[in-house]
Amino acid sequence: MRVFITGATGFVGSHVARYYAGAGAQMRLLTRSTSRLDALAGLDAETVVGDLRTPETLRTALTGCDALVHVAADYRLWVRNPKEMYAANVDGTRELLKLAREVGVPRVVYTSSVATMGFKTDGTIVNEDTPVSLVDMIGHYKRSKFLGEQEAIQAAQAGQHVMILNPTTPIGPNDAKPTPTGRIIVDFLNKNFPAYVDTGLNLVDVTEVARMHLVALERGTPGERYILGGENLTLKQILDRMSAITGLKSPTMKVPHAVAMAFAFFDENFTGKLRGKEPRATVEAVRMGKKMMFASSAKAERDLGFKVLPVYHALRSAIEWFLAHGYAPQP
Repeated sequence: MRVFITGATGFVGSHVARYYAGAGAQMRLLTRSTSRLDALAGLDAETVVGDLRTPETLRTALTGCDALVHVAADYRLWVRNPKEMYAANVDGTRELLKLAREVGVPRVVYTSSVATMGFKTDGTIVNEDTPVSLVDMIGHYKRSKFLGEQEAIQAAQAGQHVMILNPTTPIGPNDAKPTPTGRIIVDFLNKNFPAYVDTGLNLVDVTEVARMHLVALERGTPGERYILGGENLTLKQILDRMSAITGLKSPTMKVPHAVAMAFAFFDENFTGKLRGKEPRATVEAVRMGKKMMFASSAKAERDLGFKVLPVYHALRSAIEWFLAHGYAPQP
């Protein structure tokens, strides 16, 4: 099987590529001219330089492939120019799917996000059938992923063989950038987490997410969404678990959302707009934090054989990787 994978230089995509390599697939991996290739070390794969914002340049690379696995996305909670995010996550997805149809790629796996689900403020566990619309999306990242997912759904409804995966919050080793979730771990390891807010996440082992990207080709139903999640945990529970693993103290002070919002407003305007650097906190992130991102993976368990794994191993692996690669001093 020959497969074209986007996003292989990123966190989730690198694990997906390694899973396909283990299955003996021939891989073409999309990279950008500015991409770091550390995540691809040791992989027997062909690399293709291109950009989602100019998908036509990928026509030759897609030709002859048995599958497209579209993992790449602009995943940031703060962006100076939002148009760049929509160009990659929405326009890039639409044009890449169109290109795959034109060159005859028979199957597609599209990596969406649990961010497109209809989360509540009361901790309700949501699933793929929970009502949701664009107005429920807070921030450019969520809006762009929601719109990108709609492109995938519409392509499937028009007859393209597109399976949609919605990972929750993947954790594990090799989060080099790191992702916003990885930064929570790094900040904790560097003792930059003096307090916490009342919010919740669903953490999932990135290796199980990667496995589903291969399974979905055979067992997924085109146009269906599949939440890939693990344990539903409050932020405080996550911090306590990291404390148990590392021996570092977990913060005990809970900050009201109003206080967090005031800090985020200052940080976004001073650090982001005046200094041109990425702020540690954003208004949109605090607004998102008011919703407990708790989700059920029952559909993926039933239809794809997805396994909800205890998060301890993945969390420990992430911590060990960050420490081994100098993101924080050894505790």
